[in-house]
Amino acid sequence: MRKRQRRLTGVEDMVISLSAKGLTTGEIQAHLAEVYGAQVSRQTISTITDKVLDAMGEWQNRPLDPVYPVIFLDAVHVKIRDGKVANRPVYVALAVTVEGTRDILGLWAGDGGEGAKFWLQVLTELKNRGVEDACMVVCDGLKGLPDAIGQTWPQAVVQTCVIHLLRNSFRYAGRQDYDAIAKALRPIHTAPTEAAAKARFAEFVQEWGGKYPAIVRLWDNAWAEFVPFLAFDVEIRKVVCSTNAIESVNARIRRAVRARGHFPNEQAALKCVYLAVMSLDPTGAGRRRWAIRWKPALNAFEMTFEGRLNPTRK
Repeated sequence: MRKRQRRLTGVEDMVISLSAKGLTTGEIQAHLAEVYGAQVSRQTISTITDKVLDAMGEWQNRPLDPVYPVIFLDAVHVKIRDGKVANRPVYVALAVTVEGTRDILGLWAGDGGEGAKFWLQVLTELKNRGVEDACMVVCDGLKGLPDAIGQTWPQAVVQTCVIHLLRNSFRYAGRQDYDAIAKALRPIHTAPTEAAAKARFAEFVQEWGGKYPAIVRLWDNAWAEFVPFLAFDVEIRKVVCSTNAIESVNARIRRAVRARGHFPNEQAALKCVYLAVMSLDPTGAGRRRWAIRWKPALNAFEMTFEGRLNPTRK
């Protein structure tokens, strides 16, 4: 019995850890009974996980740094049962600090029809929490977001995610043309200048525009937010031309979300995503890798956005 008691010390941490992996209260109850022989009610498990709501509220409202070199905005989709089960986006804002470490700034649930008003509220929240400036904001063509960024941080460069742009292009292409389309698009997003990119795009239109006009329209519509990174140092290009920096975070979140299947309400979904985020990088190894990987880019940011990474504090 003593051995079992020692193993169950910290049962709250165990319940929260299992919840962060996406297990339901019933699955956690069954796991504790099977592995530890412990009988813990679903209500007790729910009460334990609900304790994180206060911590989540504090985390969502904590003060932030005055400036970030890059902020990535992306969405993961969760199934919420609100009358009927529907896909809903949860938006994740991930920033890179001036020291080169990762900082997840917050989580926001949407209904999929977000516009400029929604994004202005989100960005105003970040500004009110201390973010006075962002050099670049990388996102995936979210409607109304570029205008909201311009109002909140007038100097910020808005960059669409190139990887998302490419993925969306393939949605309109026949599978037999995937390799040829990829080969034709590559000179556009690897061009040394905007002028060169425009010339390569004209060649793409001539070759593929007749067969895939939807791809041409997609790139035309995204062009203003696609080209900014072409003007920057290669080190900046590497880290901002896609949302790859946020994909590892999203992958962890998706695992937890898929394990749950669907959620009874928005709060339950946000709680699961928050727990998944809090369980990232338990050893700190990821933080160290980030800092090393981002050093060349931070040097380039310092040169490109001279003075903005070290604003004079008021």
